[in-house]
Amino acid sequence: MTNPLGPDIRALRKARSLTLQELAARLDRSTGWLSQVERGQTVPAIPDLARIAEVFGVTISFFFRSAARRPEERGLIQRAADRVALGSTASGLTEELLSPSLGGAFEMIKSTFAPGAHGGPQTPQPPREDGGTVIAGQLTLTIDGLTTTLHPGDSFHFAARPYSWRNDGPTPCEVIWVIAPPVY
Repeated sequence: MTNPLGPDIRALRKARSLTLQELAARLDRSTGWLSQVERGQTVPAIPDLARIAEVFGVTISFFFRSAARRPEERGLIQRAADRVALGSTASGLTEELLSPSLGGAFEMIKSTFAPGAHGGPQTPQPPREDGGTVIAGQLTLTIDGLTTTLHPGDSFHFAARPYSWRNDGPTPCEVIWVIAPPVY
């Protein structure tokens, strides 16, 4: 895959449970045009891409995260220098998309939880599954009423269960998080 733009737009649309018609209407574009973009038959102009990014809550740079890479690597390899930050430091949670594309069955994210940050409760809808491993710091995770503190090397996995998190530790907590299907 040399141009993940169309498949990434499709994956973002599906992750947000939008139909082609709904997204096209929000973009003030035709369904046919959007279908061609998603299939890689046409490339959106920068203003259209900016609007797509706005609808999905990502920066436009998200779509160019591997543009400097060799064409044969695009959609297959994600270099550390090309990672795009997602989220906001104001919320206490920042994330980097580790997956080179969103067209697969899952995505990988590096989540960094600031000391004192907390989030949730969230209830992912089926068929979503979440899993991950703590690589630095500590994270208190509550999954469907079970509260436990995870340390480096500890991992977790759950499917469509309510959860919340918090970092009670004095340092940032880093987690490699895997989500299926992709949500970004």
